[in-house]
Amino acid sequence: MTTSSSERGVSLGMPELPAPAYPDDVRARLETDAREIIARYPDSRSALLPLLHLVQAEEGHVTRTGMRFCADVLGLTTAEVTAVATFYTMYRRRPSGDYQVGVCTNTLCAVMGGDAIFEELQEHLGVGNGETTGDGKVTLEHIECNAACDFAPVVMVNWEFFDNQTPATAKRLVDDLRAGRPVTPTRGAPVCTFKETARILAGFPDERDGAVESGGSAGPASLIGLKLAKGETSPARVVHPRGEAARTGAPHEPSPTEHLSSHDAPQDTSASDPAHPAGPTAEEGE
Repeated sequence: MTTSSSERGVSLGMPELPAPAYPDDVRARLETDAREIIARYPDSRSALLPLLHLVQAEEGHVTRTGMRFCADVLGLTTAEVTAVATFYTMYRRRPSGDYQVGVCTNTLCAVMGGDAIFEELQEHLGVGNGETTGDGKVTLEHIECNAACDFAPVVMVNWEFFDNQTPATAKRLVDDLRAGRPVTPTRGAPVCTFKETARILAGFPDERDGAVESGGSAGPASLIGLKLAKGETSPARVVHPRGEAARTGAPHEPSPTEHLSSHDAPQDTSASDPAHPAGPTAEEGE
């Protein structure tokens, strides 16, 4: 008994048919939005990224129809649009949930508990990485660093921060999302659906009450570099070597031009400071 290639799931290499077009009413609405987006840029091609968010807001992911639409309105080939849509991870290529739940598993979040959170959520939800629950509510994925290391481990829902998470709080979070109960991010705007998030990323205003006024900021550890760049200083914290007792007496307070190490602020070097040239170069071995 032989098995046909179609039964084995083997492609015969037949060319894929052109993507279907949007219904006329949907296309007319999207064209109005697309004209507004394109008008923001001196070169229409620069509008491709927000346009991909626009079509993602329509269907919840970037479909072949959406890419065909972007190509048509920008005068590009579908290959050019596909190359961009497949490069950036914020563009979904398949149907996904109303809430993208991303667990940071980069180094710091991982060692602080991110790996444990991700493993427990997979078991709790019954899905793997990039998969969606049967009710279509939650898509779970591990994500790269979101520049919130001082709040590790971090979970994000449609790009809103939920800081200092534990397996228990993360499971309660996804349960609330699936049940339709309100959830409140640690900072930033209230959570909305993934389609609504995509439209905001396309550049359209968030018209929900209080969303724009909602604030959020990085933590103190993340802002130290910014303060140094602005010339702000803070009292130095002396860290003693392991096994060495702290010396008695008042700690030394460095002046604004004095630093504990080369990592505290940019230092003048002989290469960058002509007033202090380097001394004679020693021969190798001297």
